[in-house]
Amino acid sequence: MTAQNIVAADTDARPRGDVLLRASDLAKHYPLRAESLTKRRRVLRAVDGVSLDVRGGETLGIVGESGCGKSTLGRCLVRLTDITSGRVEFDGQDITTLSARRLRRIRPGMQLVFQDPQASLNPRRRAGDIVAEPLLIHRYGDAAAVRRRVAELFDVVGLASAHLDRYPHEFSGGQRQRIGIARALATSPKLIVADEPVSALDVSIQAQVLNLFADLQEEFGLTYVFIAHDLGVVRHVSDRIAVMYLGEIVELAATEALYSAPAHPYTQALMSAVPEIDDGPATVKGAGAHRRERIVLTGEVPNPVAKPTGCTFHTRCPYARERCAVEHPRLTETASGRRAACHYPLDGQR
Repeated sequence: MTAQNIVAADTDARPRGDVLLRASDLAKHYPLRAESLTKRRRVLRAVDGVSLDVRGGETLGIVGESGCGKSTLGRCLVRLTDITSGRVEFDGQDITTLSARRLRRIRPGMQLVFQDPQASLNPRRRAGDIVAEPLLIHRYGDAAAVRRRVAELFDVVGLASAHLDRYPHEFSGGQRQRIGIARALATSPKLIVADEPVSALDVSIQAQVLNLFADLQEEFGLTYVFIAHDLGVVRHVSDRIAVMYLGEIVELAATEALYSAPAHPYTQALMSAVPEIDDGPATVKGAGAHRRERIVLTGEVPNPVAKPTGCTFHTRCPYARERCAVEHPRLTETASGRRAACHYPLDGQR
């Protein structure tokens, strides 16, 4: 049976381009223990006022430094983590405050692939049982039907059905991640949030897993939110990219537009850090090749518990002015048509 045969009949019912997932002013705050009885309790704003749309069939990449809130945002989008404030809509339904019982009906349509394939798989359970678990929870069918379905899913992700009875430690890292992907596919979801799904894998294996994601999207019409810190990986898989800094989205643009001319100074600094590969005489120094200028950010990295006033990036921004220290910029459309949270967007001018 082919991969296409396994997908539920309603997978392609939604026309490509409709908004499948929408977050509005989404926030997730973690209260911290007060240092003393006389001091106010501090709050860590892991996600702070994020708004974005994800359209059916597209891949939205989310990038940023470690600790910027990427993974927390991903977990909030699928309600794996409760939301402090804001709103999340999935497939036209508000899921922000749904109870666990009502949310269970929504779960088959939205799944998550975790970063560490070893930690996300129960070492005491066989691979086939791990993939079968969501099918049993959602009452897919009898034992024989579940077994057939799991074997089909193994085939879809490039694993042999003979491996169903093996334990996770008997697989390589890439194979374990394929098991995690098969588990996510079990309920025929419309949306998959992939939280750094290749960062724990060898470089040689990363390309195989990324190609698998692309093949699955083409066959199943899947929608991805792809979280990563590797800018090269995100560029390879994404239609649009959202750049996060200290829990906020500071730029959102089409992939090639963002890479060719970033509008936010933080995005520009990130892009300047991407290694350039010397692939021939055209890139040899002195041959007229254009080299990206490396931007080294100065200033102290802000404490996420006590964010700076105004623009959160102004303490490190080489273009900051007085306004940046007092007025917080909103994510608005720039002259070039992209969205950036900057009072003085670069728009390729600098």
